Amino acid sequence: MINTEVVQGLALPFLGTAAGSACVFFMKKELGHGVQRALTGFASGVMVAASIWSLLIPAMDPCEPMGKFAFAPAAIGFWIGILFLLFLDHVIPHLHMDTEQAEGPRSNLAKTTMMVLAVTLHNIPEGMAVGVVYAGYLSGSAEITAGGALALALGIAIQNFPEGAIISMPLRAKGKSKGGAFLDGVLSGAVEPVGAALTIVAAGFFVPAMPYLLSFAAGAMLYVVVEELIPEMSAGEHSNIGVIMFAVGFTVMMALDVALG
Repeated sequence: MINTEVVQGLALPFLGTAAGSACVFFMKKELGHGVQRALTGFASGVMVAASIWSLLIPAMDPCEPMGKFAFAPAAIGFWIGILFLLFLDHVIPHLHMDTEQAEGPRSNLAKTTMMVLAVTLHNIPEGMAVGVVYAGYLSGSAEITAGGALALALGIAIQNFPEGAIISMPLRAKGKSKGGAFLDGVLSGAVEPVGAALTIVAAGFFVPAMPYLLSFAAGAMLYVVVEELIPEMSAGEHSNIGVIMFAVGFTVMMALDVALG
């Protein structure tokens, strides 16, 4: 049975999206580019640090008996995660923030729909990342603490806040009701707790594969960071705030994981 702290951890990323979507009720304009870059940079730093300390290192620790080849399961899982996201990136039509050129196959979908798909696209691996970390914590087969798992969930929740606003506020600007725009933003993040819960259940049947699952999540997370978040935090002039907040996020996540681990 999943305990309360796990349920809370799985819900955090979803709550981050919902909180961001709620901006439609009290903000008349979209988030400023500087704020977006700062939040995206912070989230990027958190996710890179989490991929290392919360996912890759715990993936390699149980493989120490393999000696010099202890990195192999982590490397294999990492590349599977990268290729999985690359595949999704090519088969799902989507539109990233502050861009006009859609990615993926040709589609007649509305821009707002493709923006929702872009968020959903990387919410899938984020949900899996949270799920596999909590699965590792519950199984005891990896050196993952409750604090380390919670830190990862918080980092993803922070990233999801601006995304919720980016989804709901343009919908409102196009004439949709505040409630409808909020609901669409919330639904874009619903895949995360569902994906996380399913990952926990599936991982329970494949405990020996935990190193591969953890590194798979790391690969998926880093694909999102490099392909989407870093370009967004660096877009436009005077992008130093994104770089600084990346360093802040990395430091915070590193400190939390080491201190709580």
